[in-house]
Amino acid sequence: MKKIFISIVSIVALLTTTVSCTDQLEEINKNPNQPDIMGVPAYGVFNGAVFNLVNNSRGSFSSGRMALPWVQYSAQRNYTEEDRFQFREGTNQSLYTDYYLAAIDFKTVIELNTNPDTKVLNSAYGNNENQIAAARVMLAYTFLQLVDAYGDVPYYSYGNKDADFQALQLSEFIKPKFASQEKIYADLLKELKEASAMIITSEPVFTKGDNLFKSATKLKKFANSLRLRIATRVKGVVAGAEGHIAEAIAAGVMTSNADNVGLTYQKDDINPSPFYRDFYLSNRTDFAITNTFVDLLKGKLGTFGVDPRLQKYAAPITASKTAVKAFSYTETDDLTQYVGMPYGISSSLAASQRPNTSFWSSNVLKQDYTEILMEYAEVEFLLSENNGWNNTNYQNGVKASMQRWGVSDVKIDAYIATLAPANQANVITQKYIALFMQPYEAYAEYRRTGYPNTLLQPGGTYNLNVALETGETTYTFEALNKLTAMPARFTYPVNLQQLNGVNVKAAAANIGGDLLSTKLIWAKK
Repeated sequence: MKKIFISIVSIVALLTTTVSCTDQLEEINKNPNQPDIMGVPAYGVFNGAVFNLVNNSRGSFSSGRMALPWVQYSAQRNYTEEDRFQFREGTNQSLYTDYYLAAIDFKTVIELNTNPDTKVLNSAYGNNENQIAAARVMLAYTFLQLVDAYGDVPYYSYGNKDADFQALQLSEFIKPKFASQEKIYADLLKELKEASAMIITSEPVFTKGDNLFKSATKLKKFANSLRLRIATRVKGVVAGAEGHIAEAIAAGVMTSNADNVGLTYQKDDINPSPFYRDFYLSNRTDFAITNTFVDLLKGKLGTFGVDPRLQKYAAPITASKTAVKAFSYTETDDLTQYVGMPYGISSSLAASQRPNTSFWSSNVLKQDYTEILMEYAEVEFLLSENNGWNNTNYQNGVKASMQRWGVSDVKIDAYIATLAPANQANVITQKYIALFMQPYEAYAEYRRTGYPNTLLQPGGTYNLNVALETGETTYTFEALNKLTAMPARFTYPVNLQQLNGVNVKAAAANIGGDLLSTKLIWAKK
């Protein structure tokens, strides 16, 4: 209830009408119970923002019932309507709101390191410029999630005072405009370029409490790599993107798995990873790995052979919920022991199909799982694409992914020795495999490229795991919301119509309609 209350208050503050305070009302409008955030060390605000951003976008609702099943990493074992694109409006509203709440905190980190009254205090906990850079980078990451999901959104920029950038400035714009995708992506690239340039690698970002970067060098590589991701997404669409690709690479991108950026949760039941909490503490065993993904890793779909990441991603069907948690199951090369849940079935069929299907493995369902924001493997796939589908970068990406998940060198070498050569389909499909459990990036890449082309499609007829009593062995994937394909975007949360209706209407008109089928400016699929 506390989170709900905070979310309601925050989104109202973000998006409802303001009334100017008179001198007589100034004291009345002060909340005596509100803590003075300007007295809080910036590292505490930063870590709280990172935790809330990741926790609230990677849980069983925000992720598990939206993008995670849509890209067919998971299938629900009980209620399948969301797998078939009928997401809950409350989930959509929470995701949208939580991104802005995190953005407010990252902006506060900047204010704490620029305000003369707090700058000196915070210099004791790390270089002021590095702290500002870290906040700018995370603001870019946060707004990337928003613009990739919705299209035009209210946007804030630290270094650009464009009149259309009105978000997070509550004293001036309580009903902010929605900035265009073109402007947002262009500014994200500029912000990351400037943030990277201001980082002093010889000094720390935070001297204590840094749960994300640990070093300024790692922050700089993340900024450059994220810039490479965005520029690749919008090349040919946003002016200057190609130049940003070359500059980001030259400035220094990730070069090993040591550069991966992610939030590692505590190895306990107090602050464990989101899916561990949902799976074990909340007893929501709603998710299984999909038949689509298992068959791709088995080499039954696509152009690849048997992928040793199968045993790292999925538990064998003999592993019960308890066995997965206790790490008591044994990985096996018997591929019959890995079975995915049929994707896109009706809820009425779920009970008949879920026995003897694979849960995710203990590599995922563990307390101290690391939710990845960006990893080295992705960078190599981006380099492959921008180097004309270079085969060496492609193989480096596959190898890096396998190493991160603990595949043995022997199995890695054997797989790469027979790996289908680099081309768009193979590189993007291998990127998709490596992005397992990073659903929003996989979702964006599918919409951009149309790969992997192995995903089950609405209207198609597919095989059931277990024949029905009626003798039927197949089912038809029937999407809901009258869709004939995966949603092209999220619709704007319904409550924005009441809170900021004029600007929502203008944004909808600008993007071609507030519809699930409205494509973003870079989408080809």
